[in-house]
Amino acid sequence: MTRGSGLGALSWPELDGSAVTLLVPLGAVEQHGPHLPLDTDIRIADAVARRAQPQLAGNPSDQTFLVAPGLPYGASGEHEGFPGTISLGHEALRLVLIEYGRSACRWARRIVFVNGHGGNGRTLVEAVRLLRYEGRDVAWFACGHPAGDAHAGDTETSVLLHLTPGDVRLTDAAPGNRAPIAELLAPMRAGGVAAVSANGVLGDPTTATAARGADLVGAFTSALVSAVARWDVDDRGLLRGGAAA
Repeated sequence: MTRGSGLGALSWPELDGSAVTLLVPLGAVEQHGPHLPLDTDIRIADAVARRAQPQLAGNPSDQTFLVAPGLPYGASGEHEGFPGTISLGHEALRLVLIEYGRSACRWARRIVFVNGHGGNGRTLVEAVRLLRYEGRDVAWFACGHPAGDAHAGDTETSVLLHLTPGDVRLTDAAPGNRAPIAELLAPMRAGGVAAVSANGVLGDPTTATAARGADLVGAFTSALVSAVARWDVDDRGLLRGGAAA
């Protein structure tokens, strides 16, 4: 294969007979406060997958590692109180992931969904469990940090300052609700993020830095490389040894 790490640029004969592990970025189109773009989550997932691919390909292996065109829509109902959010919902996303896995596994040996949106987690568990029950070697990975804030705060803003700084509107960045996420779950289930944060932010983006974003992306990438190389899948379909879900 001579045309880089992306599935979309290849022709079918270039894949014929290859033992492919497919990295599939999964995100969401949803509000990320007044300062971040709506497609923040797929940008993060895609960047992590693309940075992991050459590291995986550089290891001695009989496998070919490819990054698929990303799936930019997810389950984002909690953000529908804000314009711009487009949510497929749990059931539709579940079916998309199941049919994606069934189709791709006709020629790919393994699939890992690289998830950039926490709200997709429940859907991924259900879809990947079914795919694995059907005998398909599918797993998922979460681009998350256990110490990170919940949404559009320091963590995501730092990452976007590193990846695409021109799309971060720092003059519009302002703190949102900084309460622990455990305290916010009940009101968010009832009224979405808008019920607990007028600007859609859960955390404080004003402390974000591009340097911290580079560290975070590096950590996510290293965790993905390690998790894929290890390929130890838990009962949720999540790759062990990766970032926290």
